[in-house]
Amino acid sequence: MSAASTHASTEVVVEAKNLQRTYDVRRGLFRAPSHLRAVGDISFRIERGRTLAVVGESGCGKSTLARMVSLIEKPTAGQLTLVGADAVDTPAERKRELRQAVQLVFQNPYGSLNPRKKISTVLEDPLAINTSMGKPERAAKARDMLARVGLRPEYANRYPHMFSGGQRQRIAIARALMLNPRLLVADEPVSALDVSIQAQVLNLLADLQAELGLAYLFISHDLGVVRHIAHDVLVMYLGHAVEQGPKSRIFARPLHPYTQALLASTPGLSSQRIVLKGELPSPLNPPSGCVFSTRCPHVEPRCREERPLPRMLDERLVACHFSEKFLEGAPLVRADVPSAAIAMATNS
Repeated sequence: MSAASTHASTEVVVEAKNLQRTYDVRRGLFRAPSHLRAVGDISFRIERGRTLAVVGESGCGKSTLARMVSLIEKPTAGQLTLVGADAVDTPAERKRELRQAVQLVFQNPYGSLNPRKKISTVLEDPLAINTSMGKPERAAKARDMLARVGLRPEYANRYPHMFSGGQRQRIAIARALMLNPRLLVADEPVSALDVSIQAQVLNLLADLQAELGLAYLFISHDLGVVRHIAHDVLVMYLGHAVEQGPKSRIFARPLHPYTQALLASTPGLSSQRIVLKGELPSPLNPPSGCVFSTRCPHVEPRCREERPLPRMLDERLVACHFSEKFLEGAPLVRADVPSAAIAMATNS
């Protein structure tokens, strides 16, 4: 099912401008700490009813970005606006309200639910803490939310260990929706599930987005999944955005060598075979020029000396000095092969 939303509009739910997160790393008793820039100068916006997928290798800063957007960590620099309000420098009372507008769905459905609590308690706790609802009203809403995510209302009296991984992830999604959020931050929400179950959860997320007009920040390493659910894609490498724009443009003709390599590593998506040489540089000592210059198969002397700034090219932002040469020739990505999860959903 398509992830398009009937509620989609130009209403901006979350907007980030030059968002940065730097950590001080101690190197010893008598040495000055090093600075690790986990996220550097990331900008994006997500409108109501749309999904921004953030992709990249482990350690690229995806989860750090998710923690900043979900107000778990404060940015070192930059601006973050949530439902029209400043989410960085805001009074504690206002920040409490903003936290209700953004909710998280975690990767591991087995570790995200308290095994000692019944599902009814898991779902009602957010309402008990953040609202003045009475017990009967909270219980009714919990049952309604279970039905909305495709589970029977009587499951509320069971414990998490009595459910499969897919059912637990549905419960986690139901819990995230109890406070009527505007934005869901989903950090690898289907990577721990079987392929057939992945398709069911993805279709559920698409249905909820169409019904409720939710905005999604979707963190994933599976480009097949991203291709199914995303509207826009942000490709990160070593804390920086190297390519960013509409999914249709990026998947049809990636203009950054790193994006090309990611797509080539996904079975069935790319007509190319690209092997990256070398290892990911240390974020404590990133390359002085382009952050991808140590592994890029098209590297030039300029790349090692001058860091490319993101620029608009073919309706997307790309941080590469020589991306124009990739605009020529046939498309690099096959458009006729669905992801394994989507193929499974189609055949079921």
